[in-house]
Parts: sequence; structure tokens; C-alpha cells
Amino acid sequence: MKRIIFSLFCYAAIPAMAQTGGGLTKYVNPLIGTERMGHVYPGATVPFGMVQLSPDTDTIPYEMNGRYNGDVYKYCAGYQYTDKTIVGFSHTHFSGTGHSDLGDFLVMPTMGKLQLNPGTADHPETGYRSRFSHDNEVARAGYYKVKLDDDNIIAELTATNRVGLHQYTFPAKGDAHIILDMMSGIYNYKEKNVWTFIRVENDTLITGWRQTNGWARTRIEYFAMAFSKPFKQYGHEKYDRQVYRGFWGKFDNSKNFPEMAGHQIRAYFDFDVNAGEKVLVKMALSPVSTEGALKNMKAELPGWDFAAVRQQADQLWEKELAKIKVNTISADDKVNFYTAMYHAFINPTTYMDVDGQYRGLDMNIHKANGFTNYTTFSLWDTYRALHPFFNLIQPKRNADMVQSMMAHFDQSAQHMLPVWSHYANENWCMIGYHAVSVIADAIVKGNTPFDANKALDACVTTARHRTYDGLGYYMDKGYVPEDKSGSSVSKTLEYAYDDWAIAQAAKKLGRDDIYNEFIKRSLNYKNVYDPVSGFMRPKLDNGEFRKEFDALKTHGQGFIEGNAWNYSLYVPQYPEDMIEMMGGKKRFAIHLDSLFTMHLPDEFFAETEDITRDGIIGNYVHGNEPSHHTVYLYNYTTTPWQTQSRVRMILKKMYRPTSDGLGGNDDCGQMSAWYIFSSLGFYPIAPGSGQYSLGSPAIVDATLHLENGNTFTVETKNQSDKNVYVSKVELNGVKLDRKYITHEEIMKGGKIVFYMSAKPNKRA
Repeated sequence: MKRIIFSLFCYAAIPAMAQTGGGLTKYVNPLIGTERMGHVYPGATVPFGMVQLSPDTDTIPYEMNGRYNGDVYKYCAGYQYTDKTIVGFSHTHFSGTGHSDLGDFLVMPTMGKLQLNPGTADHPETGYRSRFSHDNEVARAGYYKVKLDDDNIIAELTATNRVGLHQYTFPAKGDAHIILDMMSGIYNYKEKNVWTFIRVENDTLITGWRQTNGWARTRIEYFAMAFSKPFKQYGHEKYDRQVYRGFWGKFDNSKNFPEMAGHQIRAYFDFDVNAGEKVLVKMALSPVSTEGALKNMKAELPGWDFAAVRQQADQLWEKELAKIKVNTISADDKVNFYTAMYHAFINPTTYMDVDGQYRGLDMNIHKANGFTNYTTFSLWDTYRALHPFFNLIQPKRNADMVQSMMAHFDQSAQHMLPVWSHYANENWCMIGYHAVSVIADAIVKGNTPFDANKALDACVTTARHRTYDGLGYYMDKGYVPEDKSGSSVSKTLEYAYDDWAIAQAAKKLGRDDIYNEFIKRSLNYKNVYDPVSGFMRPKLDNGEFRKEFDALKTHGQGFIEGNAWNYSLYVPQYPEDMIEMMGGKKRFAIHLDSLFTMHLPDEFFAETEDITRDGIIGNYVHGNEPSHHTVYLYNYTTTPWQTQSRVRMILKKMYRPTSDGLGGNDDCGQMSAWYIFSSLGFYPIAPGSGQYSLGSPAIVDATLHLENGNTFTVETKNQSDKNVYVSKVELNGVKLDRKYITHEEIMKGGKIVFYMSAKPNKRA
């Protein structure tokens, strides 16, 4: 999900990675995509970790001068590469989203005079923030290091699943402070702290919690924070003077008082340090309680060996990255590939304590029995390629994610599967009910260590929820009327795909009644196609197409994050029927050519808020997910070789090993999953079909190490940057006379060989 702003590509070099170790993690550069719209963070986390410990380069007030501050979009991940200062290091972050939240428990080390306000980017000396240089910054998988120039402090970060570990090296003897800012956060403009609480347990341990009301309306997070040496004193700023009136006024509770509570708390802990001394901080998180946070700390990080924890994080990433061993044409391609795998394996995130307890959607405490509970489901994005990638490479984790969705359904007052959920909250962001696609894809592919029929029932209940987002109109009329519910064409098309996915799962399970109901609903895409204009078009409640229509615009035209050119191609479940409906293979190929080559005037970008030159090739919007399958539609036309050349073109233009190297929000790994699949030479245009459409692999060779013990190898012959066309494909030594391979063929193991050429094979 994205909110895109007008901008132009610029290229920024990023510093070379620290080359430690000989494994695959040396090819991961977390700084890729940290500039502009990639919205990823460079800090320390482990695969699918509950802690995302990362620097925040600014903290944007949720409101300025009584008006919405648009920069909250810029700081969805808390970090922008072009910024010159760091405010501190917080413990929760989204990766690549188009909406802001999290940024919990910001920690910052300082020396000298104590300052308890963050200061400004122009004048960091007025607060606790610090200037920094990318020349003194290192970002690797599971590790981050930076020099805080204002106090010459070296900050290093690493993490376990549930615990963040800081190591601060102080440059001189003197007074040192570690600030805990409970006010700071990565918010949308309406978010605010509901309440914060800190309890000083002893001179090395504090606990507490924080509740916020914003994108997630009732989000609460607990922590336990430990120091490697005792602090000599502590206190906090009285930002909430009103909470200290009455009986609490008997105490001077601003200093060395063991309980701090209020809407706005910034605490400090003072230390005497020597030159070169290292002070370490552990921050364990829990969705349940401070007791849970302490248990997590004891279980995962009982000691203080920073190097050992960093090495352990590196090994965890090495294990996950090694599931695909790839050789590439260039070193840059290898960095792009493994950084994409890194980003794909960040979200969804673990959301439970070591004992399995977690906070549910009903705000009660539940226990995950037999599965890991996950959160951060950006499903409008990730159902397309990320979850199919998990079904291939991470099937056990994906099955756990499905069970997490089922727990969400059981706890939902609306009796619905998640739409966009995080931290025991449903945000209802974007459209469709795409959890059903994730579940159906798992069922069709046989990845069901759960009650598949119960999961299908949850899909059906969700899809019959008449009060949800125009769904009642859709069920009655076969389309969503634009005058009754906005973004109506997009909703109709996405509902139709989701219904098809339900039908495929029902077919697999022998549920004929469900299959018949939803296969009929899956044809509703036809009801918003206008043969006169040749586009999908908004239809009114009276059955007529709306007269005012501009195929290039988005707002008010019945679409979301796309226009009629993009969404008219969104019938992934029936590509052949869609092409025939739109005039046949030759005419459709011309339509695709126009999409990629047309020139959009400057005034188009100026007048349309959510379309930008970022992530766009012609009118093809790679930076927005509804277009991700589009290039593979050439396979169903008279010019299938165009899939091959354009895939390779998109890979080069939209993904680069630079700070601005992502052509759009990574969206919790969806953009990265597209890159991985397309680099390997195949892509799931319709999850739930069990098929992968063939493209043009950009690798020399790759070996997929599957969880069932089999290996599947992708090999290319005559590979080069110029040889982007495929003259022949062989599967296990036999020529493949179709434009797809199946999930079953991959899972059995074997080898697919692509013979590459500088010229298209127009007879294939």
C-alpha cells in the first residue's frame, strides 16, 4: 500500500558494506531503499523478528499548526538516507509500508549537559539528537553501527527475536546519559500517546509499557530494559504536570522516584564513564506484560556478549538466505538479489512471547499452540508474490501465518479474516479480502498443517460479509456501484479474483457447493468492462456506466492506486478470457505496448496526487502492486517474447544497489518478492492456480533448497545482459512447450534450463 508523492529519480551512492565473514550475508545491504519511497529501515533485526532496532532520523509531530503534516509519509520507516541527523534508536519499525506507525521506546546516548528535547535537524545542538555521516555508518543483516558526531559516541545495534541490544562506546571520561523517550514515535497525523509508564526495578533494570491511539487504535507494548552497569541517578521531564497534582505532589517525582507515568515522558539515566568505556543496553519487548518481556530477555539474551549476539544474528540470516544459492551476471545483481531476500524475510513479524502468549484482536491474552503467531499483514500487497514465495521457500512459516490469520478470525467481532492488521489491531486499510488468497494458495499447494476446511469456512464467511466495503452491492448486482461505494471498479475486480481463489480451494477440498457459488462470483469482472471505451469503467447503481470518465486519472474514476489502463488488466484468474473480451491477442498486445511506451504529460503528474514518476515506465506503475502481474500477460498474446525483454528492463530500472534503489515502497516485502521470482524466471500471476508464468531469468544459475529436502535448480545457457530472450526451455531434460511451470513440478525437485539469446524466438 502506497501514498505516492511527486518526485524524480536521483541516484545516491551508498558506502561499501563491511565485508565480514564469507557467507551470503555480505551481499545484504540494508541501506538499499532507505532513500525517498523505499521506506525500509537500515537497523538490526533477525528473520521475522519481533524487534526491529533501527535509527530514526526524524520524529515528525502528528500535527503542525493545526494541519496535517505530510512528512509522516516520508518517515514510515523512521529513516531517510538524505537526513543529516539521528534522533535515536527505536525498537519497532515497519519495512517498506505506505503508512506510518510504531517507533516504540526510542533510546539515545549523550554526554555533557543533559538535554531532554530532541532539538531540530537544523540545530541538533539544541537537543539530544546528533549529526552523523554515512562515511561512519555500517548496515548489515542483524547489525548496525554509526558514529554520533556531536558527542563522538559509537553506537552499535544487534538483536535477537525479541530483544534489542545496544552497545555505546563513549569517547572520554565524564558524565554520560542514556535517554529513553516514551513520547517519540512514527505516527500518522492523528496518533498520540494514550499513556506511558516506567518502573525502576533496581539500578540496572527498568520496566514499563506504552499505549498509543493512532493507525492502530488500541496498541500496547511492554518492555524490560537492562543496563550493563548501574546508573548513578535517573529522572524525567515533567511534560505532564497535571498528572502530578494531588497526593503525588507529596513527592519530588522528577528525580530518583521509581515510578513515572503520563502521556508524555522522557526519562534519563546518568552514568560516570571512562574514555573508551562501553555501556550496553538490552530492551526486551512483549505484547503481554513486563513479566513477559523479562522472560523473553532471560530466554534469549541472558548475557552481555555483543559480538556473540551479532554473530548469532548473522548466522540466522545466513540460514535463511542459503535457501536459495544464486550466481549472477554481476556483483550488483547478487547484492540486489540477497537484499531482496533479506527484505522479504523481515515481515510478517513474530508476535508472541517465548511461552507462546500474545495479545489478540479482542485485547485478551491468548496462547499460540503448535504455531508461531505473526503480525504485520499488509495483505493487499503481499498476497500477490510474497506469500506465494513463502509457500515455495518458507512453507512452515507461511502455514503459521495462516494459523495466525485464523486466530484473528476467531477473535474478530466482525467475523472476518485480516485485511491489514498489526499488533492486535485491524486497520481496514486498502480493499479486497486478500487473506482468502493467501489461504487458498496454501490449500491448493497442499501446505495445510491446519484444518483446511475450517480455513475455507473462514474465507467464505469473510466473503459473504454484506456490510463490508460495498460487498453487499457486489453480491446483489455483480459489481460495486461507484455512486454507492468509491473505488468501485478496483473493488469489483479484486473481489472477483478473491472469489476465484476461494473456488479453487473449495475444488481442492471437494466442496462443490462452495465452488459453484464462488466460481460464478469470480466472473463479475465482466460487469465493469465497457466495450465502447475498451476499459474497465465505473458503473452506477442504475446499471449505467458513469458518463464522466478519464482512463488516465485515478481519483474519482473508480480506482485506487492505479487508473483504468492499469486495472483493466487486473483479471489474473482468467487472462485468456480477459484478452478475448478486450479484442483478442493482437489488439491486447498493442494495448500492452502502449502501456509501457506511452508518454504521460507533466500536468498529469501535477494534478494526480498518488501517481508519480517514481516507479513508472510509460503508464506501467511498478511502484503499485496492481500492475505486478501485467508484464507476464504478454505470454497470452501473439508476442510472448515481450514478457522476456520487459521483465529484464523492469529489473534493471526499478531495482538498483543504491539508497534510492527501490522504485516504490517495498510494502513488507512484496516488491522484493517480485524481484526474486522474476530474477529466477517465473512469477505467480494468479495465486491459487498452482502455476508460475515463465519470464526471463536474470541469474546465471540458482539452486532452491526446499523444506521437503528436494532441490530445484534454475540454469541458464548463454546468459548476459544482452541475451534477454529465451529461445528454448527444458524441464528435467525435456523441452517445455508451454509458458508456465507448476508448483508441484518445483516441489518434486529437478532442473529447469533456459537457453538465452539476443533475438526473440517468434516461433516458440
